[in-house]
Amino acid sequence: MAAHSSQSGGDDSTDLPEVVPFDLPHLTRLSWELGSRVVEDEESTLQSRWEHDRLAWLLSIFRVTDNTVILCVRTPTGRERFYGAAQSDLNIAFRKLAAAPSWRPRSE
Repeated sequence: MAAHSSQSGGDDSTDLPEVVPFDLPHLTRLSWELGSRVVEDEESTLQSRWEHDRLAWLLSIFRVTDNTVILCVRTPTGRERFYGAAQSDLNIAFRKLAAAPSWRPRSE
């Protein structure tokens, strides 16, 4: 589950669901309305789509600017969660995703 900023604890971190095999240092959780609007924009490009081998999780990565990506994580129940991240941070994390035995690229 995604962690949300804590009002009392001062922890402003947002995390991807545990099933995703990497963490990103500067991650922003987007509302469904904003995330879906941004990835459906004509300026947005699908970089890659990944699926979990045993669980019904889907990860889609969209390039929305030269330096920004949006990750769309679809849960087994079909709920979509959107996260914004820096392209440079994703480049490093992408190696972990590619090396994860339970995740594979999904061809459209």
